[in-house]
Amino acid sequence: MQPLFFSPMAYLRQRSFFDCLYVLLLIVGAGYAQYKYHLYMDHYEQAILWLAVPVFTSLGWYWRPLRALLCSLAVLSLIGVILYAGDVTRADHVFLLKYFLSSQSAILWMSCLFFFSTAFYWGGLLARSDVAKSLASNFCWMAVVLGWTGLLVRWYESYLMGSDIGHIPLSNLYEVFVLFCLVTAMFYLYYERHYATRALGAFVLTVIAAAVAFLLWYSVGRDAQVIQPLVPALQSWWMKIHVPANFIGYATFALAAMVAVAYLLKQHNVLATRLPSLAVLDDLMYRAISVGFSFFTVATILGALWAAEAWGGYWSWDPKETWALIVWLNYAAWLHMRLIKGLRGAVAAWWVLIGLFVTTFAFIGVNLFLSGLHSYGQL
Repeated sequence: MQPLFFSPMAYLRQRSFFDCLYVLLLIVGAGYAQYKYHLYMDHYEQAILWLAVPVFTSLGWYWRPLRALLCSLAVLSLIGVILYAGDVTRADHVFLLKYFLSSQSAILWMSCLFFFSTAFYWGGLLARSDVAKSLASNFCWMAVVLGWTGLLVRWYESYLMGSDIGHIPLSNLYEVFVLFCLVTAMFYLYYERHYATRALGAFVLTVIAAAVAFLLWYSVGRDAQVIQPLVPALQSWWMKIHVPANFIGYATFALAAMVAVAYLLKQHNVLATRLPSLAVLDDLMYRAISVGFSFFTVATILGALWAAEAWGGYWSWDPKETWALIVWLNYAAWLHMRLIKGLRGAVAAWWVLIGLFVTTFAFIGVNLFLSGLHSYGQL
């Protein structure tokens, strides 16, 4: 018989030794960051640091692979910091930095591994090979580890270039494209485990591979990997919470769209025996959009508060703001039609797929074709 009320103490008593060790490591890590880098953080940023402890505790207890990921990132990024020894030029001649752990090297490895993962997922899907799918999943995890390592080391590299240059690596298209790839991959890996199927990896990794291709073109064509000082409007702690929330929305919307592609193919008997049931695909679409819409709503509110601080007004109908509102209204309408009118089937899937193009224009198209207060994000 289940208890009538939730008991926090009973829940805590169910935690294992490794659960407690994980929490201890998080507290030690936050304490070390506080001690080592408190001069670079204001009170808001220190609050974010310590709030991250219970957040990652809950996430790590709920999704156990996250614990191994965080430990791997802590070890690799600390090795990178130690190898730099306070000199950014060491990236050119220290072997591990030059070929593995400098931000540019780690992100290049991430890119290669995402391509490998995409190829193996498709090979596994078409050949019905569980071995290929398992390799694809492992490649995806390795890409996530190296991508996050690259961002963390890049954060440190920016401070090595000057305390006035140092900033969290979420300030331009190069950095947020890396973030988009990583967040999309992590949500996919969670759902892969939750639904016990790797059949959707081919579809989701395709959109990640496309983002990686753009990232590589952008790097070669524009030297986008070079760390630049922040423009005045971005010199705010709001960026640390607005941008991640925004890209959780973008990532889950993209994931839902690729699941919608699989839904439509199965409905037309293409790869039908290789894909999960329509009910599973429909449920995954709904869950992904629900999560993304929640975070995108929070990001929009945070963006308005940031705008009021930076520009003196909560809303200015800037092109980026306008298209963000269009994206929000699109998914609000989808959720409304599903929850109130019972929207299902091909219509819902096509709507989600079309929504990807709307979201892509808000993400990239505005930067390509329009200008405004967010012009610092232009290509």
